[in-house]
Amino acid sequence: MSFIVLVFLAIGLVLLVAGAEALVRGASQLAVIMGISPLVIGLTVVAYGTSSPEMAVSVQASFAGQADISVGNVVGSNIFNVLLILGLAATISPLLVSRQLIRLDVPIMIGVSFLMLLFGLDGKIGRSDGVILLIGGIAYTVFLIYESRKENNDAAQAEDVPEHGVRSGVSAQQWVVNLGLIIGGLVLLVLGSRLLVDNAIIIAQAFGVSELVIGLTIIAAGTSLPELATSVIASMRGERDIAVGNVVGSNIFNILAVIGLAAIVSPDGINISNAALRFDIPVMIAVAIACLPIFFTGYVIARWEGLVFLAYYLAYATYLILDSTQHASLPLFSTVFLAFVIPITASTLVIVTLRSIQANRKRKKERINE
Repeated sequence: MSFIVLVFLAIGLVLLVAGAEALVRGASQLAVIMGISPLVIGLTVVAYGTSSPEMAVSVQASFAGQADISVGNVVGSNIFNVLLILGLAATISPLLVSRQLIRLDVPIMIGVSFLMLLFGLDGKIGRSDGVILLIGGIAYTVFLIYESRKENNDAAQAEDVPEHGVRSGVSAQQWVVNLGLIIGGLVLLVLGSRLLVDNAIIIAQAFGVSELVIGLTIIAAGTSLPELATSVIASMRGERDIAVGNVVGSNIFNILAVIGLAAIVSPDGINISNAALRFDIPVMIAVAIACLPIFFTGYVIARWEGLVFLAYYLAYATYLILDSTQHASLPLFSTVFLAFVIPITASTLVIVTLRSIQANRKRKKERINE
């Protein structure tokens, strides 16, 4: 492996981030012009736009026959999004969570995670499975947009104008500029994904690391850079609902649209390795389920919960590295993690959740008595 491989890998990541930025900016402006609310823009346009690198990489990997990279990219990105991105954003500033996310979007994220496991139990996500996933992604998006336009009123639209800088009269130039950003972003995504996949495979072969691990780590982290930048900046600016909605929406899109389309374009569908079925996809499901009690406790992701997320991502990445290198400390690490860390964390979440439920019931009784 030469230095030029690392250079091309870095160029690929830069092109992916730049392409996603252009795509999100153009698509967001068009969404506002079409009268879609800011909340739905965060859940769909921004979330899907920041997931466009995953789409480009997974589709490219499917065309090239690298199923492990395609699957590892999505599974690793979903784990990265929740544990590292939300963890970092919550550490910067506690994140408020809307009730809609808890009642609708997080349960959908958990459901589609189980659906991916179910479809992959036979060792493959075939084209028919991909069609079902993709239709589900389209239906979810249409539902959100429909609800947004239904609830939109003149006052809400008037508030959107200064926030997004869109005037009442939309010129043809604005349409051309935004469409140009979308097309240019897609071109950069295609070029960046090709460079990233090709050179990541070279690195994997040079170090003897499996394509699945490369997809779960390097590529997953690289393609999640737009989500990381969006959520961290949103958290710093106080737009906390966008920070959370971006992650949840991206995870749903990754499974329904990215895996769905990748399975459709692949001649024989996407093969799911035993390693992914036994460990990585269950971890993705566990991470999705863990969001419910954490989100539910006061509808806030506290700083300590963010630190727990970060610690778990560090442990997950450490396990992948130890496992891929067959390090001698792997058995001890696994024993400590399974026997102590996970039970302690689960017990803490249960206690905090029960206390939160009791506090909510107490507040409701006090309101009734008043």
